[in-house]
This record gives sequence, C-alpha cells and structure tokens, in this order.
Amino acid sequence: MMDFSGGAYGGGKAGGAFDPIGFVMRPTVILRAVCWLFAIIVFGCVSSEGWREENGKEYCIINRDANACNYAVGIGVIAFLASMGFIAGEYLFEQMSSVKTRKHYVLGDLGFSALWTFLYFVGFCYLTNAWGKADDPPNGEGVNNVQASIVFSFFSIFTWAGCAYFAYLRFKAGVDPSFQSTYESDPNATTQYSAYPVGGAGGESDQFQQQQPFGGGQQQQQQPGGDFNPAY
Repeated sequence: MMDFSGGAYGGGKAGGAFDPIGFVMRPTVILRAVCWLFAIIVFGCVSSEGWREENGKEYCIINRDANACNYAVGIGVIAFLASMGFIAGEYLFEQMSSVKTRKHYVLGDLGFSALWTFLYFVGFCYLTNAWGKADDPPNGEGVNNVQASIVFSFFSIFTWAGCAYFAYLRFKAGVDPSFQSTYESDPNATTQYSAYPVGGAGGESDQFQQQQPFGGGQQQQQQPGGDFNPAY
C-alpha cells in the first residue's frame, strides 16, 4: 500500500531525481499496466474471433448482437489508450510544480477510473447475458475468445476500482501546509512592503537622519560687527 501522506497529493517536490526501478514498482503503475493488459485481451479477443460472415454480411457471434461486440471493443480500446496515458501521467506527476495541476490530474484520474469501473461492470453483465442466449458457433470457433473477453471484463472491474481508490487516497491526502508555499504563491497575496532605504543622495531619508533633536542643539548667534557670542 502506498503512503500518500505528506507532499502535494501524494507526490514530493518537483525536480527530484527520477528512479526508474522505483517508478516501475509503484502499485499505481503496476495496476495501470494490468489494466492495459486486460484491455488488450478484452478488445483483442472480440476483434479477432467475435465476427463471422454469412451471405456476404458480418454478424457478431455473441447472440448476433453487433452492439455487444462493439461495446466490448469500444471500452477495451479506450481503456487501452487511457491506461497508457495515465502511466505517462504517473511519470509527469512528480514534475508538476503547480498544486492546481496536480489536483486536476487526481480528480480526472478519480472520475475516469470510477466511470470505467462502472462501464466494465455493465459490459460484463451485458456480454454474459447475450452470450448465454447465443447459439454455439460452427465448430466452436471463437468460443474461447468470447469467454476470455467476458472473464477479463470482470477482472477489469476490480483493477479500475483499485485505480479509483488510489486516486481517492491522493485527493484525500491533499496538500501538506509546509509544501503549499513551495509550489505556488497565492495570486491574491499583496505585495510585501520594501524596507526604507538607508542612504541616497539628496533623499528624504538623509534629511531625516541628519536632522538633530531639539532644533539642532545649541546654535550660535551672530552679533553685529562680526563677533559671535555663544548662547548660554
């Protein structure tokens, strides 16, 4: 089980060294790879052996229901592409320096994974029901492929549910307060006041510093005739 506590949505600071072995061994990456493999089996089995030709027309051997074959191929192909995209996202996740970008990625992962969990559940029920009503194909051709597609649709329910669970843990972890200022500053924050200058030719600060207390101390008064008498 991965520990998503600390950091920003389960990831450390951006710009760290990439560890290929550690990346491959991540549970999220392994689970994505399993989803990718199951997707290939689901759409590959139906695409290769799920169709037959009769009187110049193709029909689906799953109860002659073209929608059943198209559904299995559709969710499988999209899951195949999405799995590769999320594996790439796992690699780029540690490089995301923006908290908002990470949050959007995690929410997208959570939503898509939950949706595909549901679609695979619907697909499993749909294919199982249609296959139960179908006639046996001539010479049993395509039976193993269809059954494999149904079985791995069932397995995919749990793999995509696991992906959704990991995404939920990331979202729940949120952002560590100590990391918040590291990733991005608050755009609404006011500009900090700069310190008063210490020096500057002819500046007001020089005049202020040169001004003596109590009217400049003792002043000399000039008397007529050019003599100066100190004031007591």
